[in-house]
Amino acid sequence: MAEEMELNLEQVTAVTEEYGEDQIQVLEGLEAVRKRPGMYIGSTDARGLHHLVYEIVDNSVDEALAGYCRQINVTINPDGSVTVQDDGRGFPVGMHPKMHRPAVEVCLTVLHAGGKFGGGGYKVSGGLHGVGASVVNALSRHFTVTVYQNGNIYQQEYERGKYLYDLKVIGETDRTGTTIQFWPDVHSEDNPEGIFETGDFEYETLRNRLREMAFLNKGVRIVFRDERGEKPKENDFCFEGGLREFVKFLNQHKQVLFPEPIYTEGIKDGILVEMAMQYNDSYAENVYSFANNIATPDGGTHLAGFNTALTRAINDYGRRYKLLKDSEPNLKGEDVRESLTAIISIKMEDPQFESQTKSKLGSGQVRGVVDSLVSEELSTYLEENPSVAKAIVSRCVDAQRAREAARKARETVRRKTVLESGSMPGKLADCSERDPSKCEIFMVEGDSAGGSAKEGRDRHFQAILPLRGKILNVEKVRLDRALDNAEIRAMITAFGCGFGDQFDESKLRYHRIVCMTDADVDGAHIRILLLTFFYRFMRPLVEKGYVYAAMPPLYKVTKGKTERYVYDDDELQRLLDEIGRDPKPEIQRYKGLGEMSSEQLWMTTMNPETRSMMRITPQDAMEADRLFTLLMGDDVEPRKQFIQENSDLVKDLDV
Repeated sequence: MAEEMELNLEQVTAVTEEYGEDQIQVLEGLEAVRKRPGMYIGSTDARGLHHLVYEIVDNSVDEALAGYCRQINVTINPDGSVTVQDDGRGFPVGMHPKMHRPAVEVCLTVLHAGGKFGGGGYKVSGGLHGVGASVVNALSRHFTVTVYQNGNIYQQEYERGKYLYDLKVIGETDRTGTTIQFWPDVHSEDNPEGIFETGDFEYETLRNRLREMAFLNKGVRIVFRDERGEKPKENDFCFEGGLREFVKFLNQHKQVLFPEPIYTEGIKDGILVEMAMQYNDSYAENVYSFANNIATPDGGTHLAGFNTALTRAINDYGRRYKLLKDSEPNLKGEDVRESLTAIISIKMEDPQFESQTKSKLGSGQVRGVVDSLVSEELSTYLEENPSVAKAIVSRCVDAQRAREAARKARETVRRKTVLESGSMPGKLADCSERDPSKCEIFMVEGDSAGGSAKEGRDRHFQAILPLRGKILNVEKVRLDRALDNAEIRAMITAFGCGFGDQFDESKLRYHRIVCMTDADVDGAHIRILLLTFFYRFMRPLVEKGYVYAAMPPLYKVTKGKTERYVYDDDELQRLLDEIGRDPKPEIQRYKGLGEMSSEQLWMTTMNPETRSMMRITPQDAMEADRLFTLLMGDDVEPRKQFIQENSDLVKDLDV
């Protein structure tokens, strides 16, 4: 070890001595993007791949916000490329005064070049840094831009950001707009210089984002087609109601407190504010915020202004009409947001974000503007709709009382489990490792499976928590009721990180929480119940990637001395084709984990070197919330329809 350390120090010294002007690299044009793609699109995995589409669509939406574009067509082509077409003004094609090249070429080959600087081109823009189209060009194996302008059709093609020929006229037209088609530069054996890990665009991911963009920009039509496969898919998104329809969509599987969302739209100090809200019968808070069409999951000044206005307006109305008793304290923000679905969207010139990821809005003046506009609208609405106002205040008072009951229940849980002294549930078989990053806990249903798991595990880093039966469906109860459930209390105690608004990630005892259930319908139901609990009361566990689903085998196939485990029916048929069906192989169907010996369970499902596990990630928080409501709520017919439409995808279901 000492010799290895010495060698490293010598290498560092050598690098230091040689460091000079020759070591300073200047990356010209778009080379910087290809060198460090993560700085511009976040990652080179599926998320980064889809970000390419968003960047191009954002340009077309900017044209719509400026009042020049009404329809955007997005198509996934059979050859793996994507085409984005709009009917806006089209990229400028004249010569750039400083670069002496066509302006469209400058926009596509120079970082931070575009109409989003200096306030001349766009008053409101999502692509703030002017890098969107040029970054997509740099990260594309091939890129074609076609501009319809001045009665002509102009075209130019690029490879990995470098143009193949000068901009040229290829025809005449009576329309305006821009069409961009790009082929992502995907890494492969044949293309070792490729950037992306995958080139497979996910229909659902793009559909959800494009639908969201149409909701946020009322009246803009976005037509999305997937031309791959035998049956092309098409969605036509256009919402004249904008955020009103957005809230209705999010609440479509819930019972609402009043039929039409409360809505306001106004401009103050150059800031456009839109807000829509509606209470429902769930106990979850679903408030989403956007700035210039960019989702801000960490909120910011616009969300703070909304929260303040909402809390004050409901308290004022409750006090004025004696719906809040003098002996009762004011409602808190969490009380008035329980059961609420709301969208707050602002559009402004030059918004300031608190991080490069744009997850939190920092523009100080926005808070007061949103507070003022929302306060005025809410106060007026409550006065003009007394029956609805009374129902809202009553629901918020119920939430306040439930919060107090939950606080007492939380204290009871703490006293019973003596969390501070490290007491763990009696049925927990803990591991000896104390570094959480190395530890994993398996949630196992049933004594038989729990026994096999305890015997087969690696006691050094694997803990087992057996669960009895199906845990409570927390989609239908408040926190205080959930804490009455012994299995839920056992999980909270074992994890050690708290829950709800007192969740503390630093105290989490295991960095892999694995739902290990049978590979059948009951097992899938138990897994969904567990995921619902995690998502509703311990959401950071899911958001930060700590939650997994084990993938136990469905069959063991034996032929001669060969044993193989397979995980679904399709894989079984492929294996039988491979090994032959004569003489007939012996096929054992596992009805549950308890049918496996401890050695089999370890080898197939728990051994890190041989197992398969699925990480549960809420790639789209809104869609995840919608799915949990659909799957776990009271409305049976939509759930039945969803299961029928997606039965062939169950083995790949990810939330």
